[in-house]
Amino acid sequence: MTERLCTKVGCRRPAVATLTYDYSDSLVVVGPLGLTPDPHSYDLCALHADRLSVPQGWSVIRHASMRE
Repeated sequence: MTERLCTKVGCRRPAVATLTYDYSDSLVVVGPLGLTPDPHSYDLCALHADRLSVPQGWSVIRHASMRE
């Protein structure tokens, strides 16, 4: 199995979280790394998952620990 990397441009750290958007509800969900890559989500390293910012008026849901 190939290690998945953070999808942020220029970042080569291993991914630990998966981010998905729900545009209709202005919602961002960050949770543990998904089992398989999904073209509609983004894999993030711990640094980028922790520093995540969203547009004004959007909500963020962070699921249980993304690190083991």
